[in-house]
Amino acid sequence: MKAALMHAFREPLRVTDVPDPEPPAGGVVIRVGACGVCRSDWHAWMGHDPTIRLPHVPGHELAGTVAALGAGVTHWRVGERVTVPFCCGCGRCQTCRAGYPHVCDAEYQPGFTGWGAFAEYVALPYAEVNLVRLPDALGFVEAASLGCRFMTAFHALTAQGRVQPGEWVAVHGCGGVGLSAVMIAAALGARVVAVDLDDAKLERARALGAEHVLRSAHPVGAILELTQGGAHVSLDALGSAATLRNSVRCLRKKGRHVQVGLLLGESRPTALPMGEVIAKELELRGSHGMPAHAYPQMLRMIAEGTLAPQRLVGKTLTLEEAGAELAAMGRFAPRGVSVIVL
Repeated sequence: MKAALMHAFREPLRVTDVPDPEPPAGGVVIRVGACGVCRSDWHAWMGHDPTIRLPHVPGHELAGTVAALGAGVTHWRVGERVTVPFCCGCGRCQTCRAGYPHVCDAEYQPGFTGWGAFAEYVALPYAEVNLVRLPDALGFVEAASLGCRFMTAFHALTAQGRVQPGEWVAVHGCGGVGLSAVMIAAALGARVVAVDLDDAKLERARALGAEHVLRSAHPVGAILELTQGGAHVSLDALGSAATLRNSVRCLRKKGRHVQVGLLLGESRPTALPMGEVIAKELELRGSHGMPAHAYPQMLRMIAEGTLAPQRLVGKTLTLEEAGAELAAMGRFAPRGVSVIVL
């Protein structure tokens, strides 16, 4: 098969022929139809993830068709159209049994723990508890765009942020995660303030449902004023020391901060305004993907037209273009979701 192979960190990917994967016991091989290019892939390419062993194939936002079944797989058939959370739980550990396979003690992440989907085929373990059937009306490009960013934003707002109609939601950073969060929060009936430094991204945020947009590196005062006391829920959708602090500090009393953007590299050591956390009795939560069993609510909203992830797709790419798009993530250049079509 053809795959975009990473031989060294921060160097161009090379599309080359590699052996086709075999399905592991309890797992499957997926014929990849589409795969998103995500900032998490950029972190991997930069060498920020210690789990990666070179040579490596990135890619975790995938959709495709079941091509082969491993021993013991009974709930799936060759030819079924599927997607998968980027964090695949084992289904056996205490965390999985409690209903949280997306934070499994023995999680498997395609494109990180093992080779990913910047390739014609990808092998996945734990198929019985992680694969998600795709509705016939949902194409592979749109399904791949759900991948890491959209479903993480959905989980962040519904499960972690517990957003209610009429509440104020602040979204810091309007890349793929942030724009997804704007659309989802608006669909949930929230009033959204979107923050970024890029006018074009803010225009898209407004088109996706943001009531207010702020082009500012210091938005706290403006958010407190616009919301008459602060946001009920605030997301750091970028992942930096500055956006994290802004997100916490723009909350009203009893507000909920959700950290979605990864704090890696230079942003890893981050000071929090704990005085405000204590005085306002704020909640601080992380959001790490979404379990497969939570997909039906999101897919229903898509089927009803309440959510339209296809509006977030900025462009489609060939496998040969994946490396350049990945490098561009470091400049925050892509607008919307970029998807490789195979």
